[in-house]
Amino acid sequence: MLAKVKHKKKKNYSYYRYWRNFSIFKLVSYALMFASAPMLAYGVQPYFLNQIKTIVFTILALYFGYFSALIFNDLTDVDIDLMVHQNRPLPLKIISKKKFFTISLICWFFTLFFSFLVCIWCFIFVLIMMFFILFHNLYFRRKIKIPAYSEIFTPVQWLIVPIFGFIAFSNPNYVILIILAGFTYLADDAHDIFEGMHDIDGDRKYGVKTYATSFGEKYALYIALIMLLFSGLFGILLFFLSELTFLFLLLFLIAFFYTFFKSYGLLKKKNFLDKRVTYNIGQLCFKYFLITYDFIFFDLLIQIILNNF
Repeated sequence: MLAKVKHKKKKNYSYYRYWRNFSIFKLVSYALMFASAPMLAYGVQPYFLNQIKTIVFTILALYFGYFSALIFNDLTDVDIDLMVHQNRPLPLKIISKKKFFTISLICWFFTLFFSFLVCIWCFIFVLIMMFFILFHNLYFRRKIKIPAYSEIFTPVQWLIVPIFGFIAFSNPNYVILIILAGFTYLADDAHDIFEGMHDIDGDRKYGVKTYATSFGEKYALYIALIMLLFSGLFGILLFFLSELTFLFLLLFLIAFFYTFFKSYGLLKKKNFLDKRVTYNIGQLCFKYFLITYDFIFFDLLIQIILNNF
């Protein structure tokens, strides 16, 4: 009997890990990503207690917001997940909708709390984004029939990262913000399109308008490649117009070219529409997205250390 209980706990834990593939790399990268945007906004200058607190509160606010958005996505997409993501908590019935929704609300509370500790404008901005995510997931994704609506607007959620960071330090450099936001949108959308091929059957059945359901899978892959290419151009522009050094440029170019040519090579394969293959390319694009923010963080950190010690 005891052995049976232990086996059950281990099984549930493995399902939760597979839920969104929370590797150590991703969990650490999220923290660095949430820190890098306010650091870029503040610039290479001495950091005091107030600046450090702002960055720590930003990390906490965005971390709680990230998990709340993921849970809310699962709550609104449970019918699709029953078809294409049966290993997630709700299809497996290892947690109830009510409990999952409660966890989401708790995360949103802490998101708002830490946002308020950063500044009132961050609080207001997060509140606006909360309503956008609410209506986008609950209503707009399935009701609005604009071609590719879902994958046009879903990456907007990630724009909270650069915008929040620049609001936190009241940085008026809108050029850098627009470039960072442009990279964020394009890189995440490329990831969404590739990875979203896995969900195409559920999206078609429930009327979710993606690039694949609107224009066909092959054209969707070309659109993803174009977005990936332009994200590289935005990354290079970020180097030229910000305080980032050649270290960032070198590391970014390696990550970009590796990701782009791996993605481009997919189109030459006979099984290029295989859902598992496109899913893996989508994961690669997401790692490229995350690691670019990691490069920003470490580039700025090294400069700050060299300039102040």
